[in-house]
Amino acid sequence: MTKVHPNSGDLPENGGREVITGTTTTLTVWHKSLLFNCNGFTVYDDKGNLVFRVDNYSSTTSGEVVLMDAAGKPLLTVRRKKLSLKDQWLIYNGEEMRNPRFTARKHMNILQSKSLTQVSTCQKNSSVGSGCCYNIEGSYTQRSCMIYDERHNPVAEIKRKEDVGGVAFGSEVFRLVVQPEIESTLAMAIVVLLDQMFGSKGALSLIRS
Repeated sequence: MTKVHPNSGDLPENGGREVITGTTTTLTVWHKSLLFNCNGFTVYDDKGNLVFRVDNYSSTTSGEVVLMDAAGKPLLTVRRKKLSLKDQWLIYNGEEMRNPRFTARKHMNILQSKSLTQVSTCQKNSSVGSGCCYNIEGSYTQRSCMIYDERHNPVAEIKRKEDVGGVAFGSEVFRLVVQPEIESTLAMAIVVLLDQMFGSKGALSLIRS
C-alpha cells in the first residue's frame, strides 16, 4: 500500500501550529481519523509531518467540527447555526462559543453560480479586516476547488493527489495548496466546511444529526 503519512509517529517541534514562511504550502489531506471508530481528517505537510487533525466520534450530535493541531489543541471550530432559515455555518477561534471569526452560507443553486459558498469575516471581528471574504468555486465531490479572495485572486486550491506507482488515491486523499495570502489553518477549516456542505451523508459525514 502506498504510504500516505511517512512520518505520522513524529510530531513537529511546534506541535503542529502553523508557521508563516511566505511561500506556498502543499498539504496532503487524508479523509480519515487517526482514532478508531472516528470520522475525520488527518493532514500532513510536504515532509510527512502531521499538521492538522479532525477526530469526531460517530455519536457526535452537537453540530460542530473542531480542527486541531497535531498535539490535539483546538484551532478553529466549524459550527452549523441552529434555527437558521438557510444553511449557515460559523467559524470560531479554538472552541469558543462567542464572537465567530467567519460566517458562510451554502449556495443551493450551483447551476446558476460557480460559487459553492462565500466565507466572510464577521463585522464584530476587526482583527482580520472588515468585509474580507473568500469565494469557493468548483466541485468539492470531485476534489477540484479554488478559493479566491475578495479581489478574485486564487489563494488556495483543493485538487486530487497524483497517482503514485499506478496506485490511485481516489477522493479520500487529496492536496490542499495554500498561498501565503491565507492562513493554512483557515484554508483547512474551509475544507471541513465544504465537507459539511457537500460531502456524502455516509462514511464521509462528520456530523451526525
